[in-house]
Amino acid sequence: MCYEIAQLYQSVASYAARFDAALVAPEELGQVVYYAGRIEKLAGHIASFAAARLAGGAGNDGPGPRHDLARQAAEQLARATGTTLGTARKAVEVARRLQRQPEVAGAVRAGELSRAQAELVSSAVEASPSAAPRLLEVARTGSLAELAEEAGRATASSEDLEARRQRVHASRSLRTYTSPGGTWHLHAQGLPEDGARIMARVQRLADEAFDEARKAGRHERPEAYAFDGLVKLATSGAGQATSYEVMVRVDLATLLRGYPCDGETCEIAGFGPVSTQAVYDLMGTADPFLKSIVTKGKQVVGVAHLGRRPNAYQQTALDWLFPTCAAEGCSVRAGFLQTDHRQPWAGTRFTVFDLLDRLCRRHHAMKTYHNWALVEGKGKRAFVPPEDPRHPQNHRAAPTAGQPP
Repeated sequence: MCYEIAQLYQSVASYAARFDAALVAPEELGQVVYYAGRIEKLAGHIASFAAARLAGGAGNDGPGPRHDLARQAAEQLARATGTTLGTARKAVEVARRLQRQPEVAGAVRAGELSRAQAELVSSAVEASPSAAPRLLEVARTGSLAELAEEAGRATASSEDLEARRQRVHASRSLRTYTSPGGTWHLHAQGLPEDGARIMARVQRLADEAFDEARKAGRHERPEAYAFDGLVKLATSGAGQATSYEVMVRVDLATLLRGYPCDGETCEIAGFGPVSTQAVYDLMGTADPFLKSIVTKGKQVVGVAHLGRRPNAYQQTALDWLFPTCAAEGCSVRAGFLQTDHRQPWAGTRFTVFDLLDRLCRRHHAMKTYHNWALVEGKGKRAFVPPEDPRHPQNHRAAPTAGQPP
């Protein structure tokens, strides 16, 4: 087998030595990029698989401990591929994981995954094996950033997100140093919800820095304006009074239940999955620039906000949906109606349109003090006492076939 790969190397080296992109027909350039990319992926994985075998002891006759073999294998891979030792170690780890993941390994051997893609997919599949088909499909059709997001969701679905949150919080840190060239460096790590709040403020100030530079005729990289925003935030206190926005995406069932089930969403846009407690804590800050998009699967059911009363958009929709009291048979009209939260606002601290009804004072009092309720649904519907089987509490309590009571 060593003879075969040596022959392959000679063939590729010969082709590369005489290759001139200017001599390739324009309609064939895409094919050259495709096949060269596949060759690069395959060659990288072959080297990783071989290094993983070396790390396991194959071909080493010395008495050194296993960690010494792993280091030697990573060092050899780093030298051969021109990468860092850390990158080589990750490649060896991925190759080892792939031995337990035949579906992912098959895609790797077919040249469908780069090293970066394989690392994301194999790590997520290690935590959530059932996610392999979905991740491989995203790897084939999406960008690396989209794959990273999907891998994060797959990993989160198998974790106790609140336990992870406590672990990340305990490991929070901020370090600085100045390099020999005189450049100051900052590295911080912590909870994504804290990062989202910080970066939202920084981005707003970075936008202001961009506007100032544009008016002055200066053009710099976005990262430069982001640094300017960070400096302004830290030194002037302007960020405390500057508006910013943090976007939370969460399934309604997750928000009410208190934890996500498989396939449900609970994340900060751009920062990945978080626990529902993180969402509750963000809402508890009473920050007017926190925006929560509430969904049911792929369907957006509303924008949650922190106030007890419906916002202007929700109020308009309620007026259209409830021209009279929501209780069937009641003709009390708008102007004499009260907004009712199906889930007590004192417990949820958020307002979602799909959880709002309009009731007259009498029916609202019956619900509040005597546990009467509207049957589940939208618009005008039956208003029933707590012993009625259609009462929402009885409907939720009744187990369906095949489910435990």
